[in-house]
Amino acid sequence: MKTKRLSFLLLMVWATMLSAQTPKDVKYTFTEAADLTLIGRLFTDNPIPYHRVDTTRFHGFTPGENFQVRQGAGMACVFRTNSTTISVQTQYGQVNFPVNTMGLAARGYDLYIRQDGRWLYANSAVATDKNLESNVVLIRDMDNTEKECMIYLPMYSEVKGLKIGVQEGATLQAMENPFRHRIVFFGSSFTHGVSTSRTGMSYPLQLERATGLHIVSLGCSGNCKLQPYFCDVLCATQADAFVFDTFSNPSIPEIEQRLFPFIEKLQKAHPGVPLIFQRTIYRERRNFSQSVNKFEGDRQHRAEQLMKEACKRYKDVYYIDVTNATSPTHETSVDGTHPGDYGYTLWAESLRKPLLKILKKYGIK
Repeated sequence: MKTKRLSFLLLMVWATMLSAQTPKDVKYTFTEAADLTLIGRLFTDNPIPYHRVDTTRFHGFTPGENFQVRQGAGMACVFRTNSTTISVQTQYGQVNFPVNTMGLAARGYDLYIRQDGRWLYANSAVATDKNLESNVVLIRDMDNTEKECMIYLPMYSEVKGLKIGVQEGATLQAMENPFRHRIVFFGSSFTHGVSTSRTGMSYPLQLERATGLHIVSLGCSGNCKLQPYFCDVLCATQADAFVFDTFSNPSIPEIEQRLFPFIEKLQKAHPGVPLIFQRTIYRERRNFSQSVNKFEGDRQHRAEQLMKEACKRYKDVYYIDVTNATSPTHETSVDGTHPGDYGYTLWAESLRKPLLKILKKYGIK
């Protein structure tokens, strides 16, 4: 009798699983992502919500910087759905095809689903280069229980429109921001996420999922040089704290000329808000090139000297000098400059404890 009952239960479970499978001829209904909940935004009033910065409002950018601040790196759409399948359909603006970053990261999407209180990776997808604006299925054949989902936007391309697709008849609802506080990161290609395999693997986003802090990322590959016009953007946004990877791109003279005015301008706009600077990471191309090793070492040393002075001169200014993206075997680099996913994991882990210690002083937990 027990055997028959067990067999019946197994049959029912099997039948339920089959009923939840996504039909081959599934019909999708689409909702604009901006009508749900977008997180990781510097500003909520940009005319194009998928742009990090409104370039009609802020000026001074070079053409390359103008493109970068229109990219959606660090932004995500969060929602609830009971659909067995999820897809995305994108209206792209300017598109990027980098040689040292996978297409999944540069032009594609990363799906995470919250399970038992943590964000669990679900899948990634990107359209073919010849059919970029097609409907791209991120996942299918899930069960039909309601799930909390998060889709990271393309890291290195401009999005002008984004529709989330779910199975016809399924629910799709906006949800509250699942992260707390508001920590703004400004940095180089490292903060941008260059050389990651997929768009959710930059070190700020790994840190976000690990800590539950809402991280807003303004990474600009090759162009984070303490420029006054970037400071204008940061002055205009809201933040509980700022974290900087600002010593990876500028030359020594640029650091010397710009660092203190940058701090003073930002503190005037955000009094009492912690400004947390990081040491730039070790670049593996230093291993054998004497000239590169000297340049990187000299810049690192000068930045440390100036930050030591800055921490004494200014209240609420901090310097974290333990950031690391190199494994003991020195096998984390993709191109001699940028780490891959594992290197960025090491970076996030090296930053987490000292960062949380500083933030705790300001009631940010």
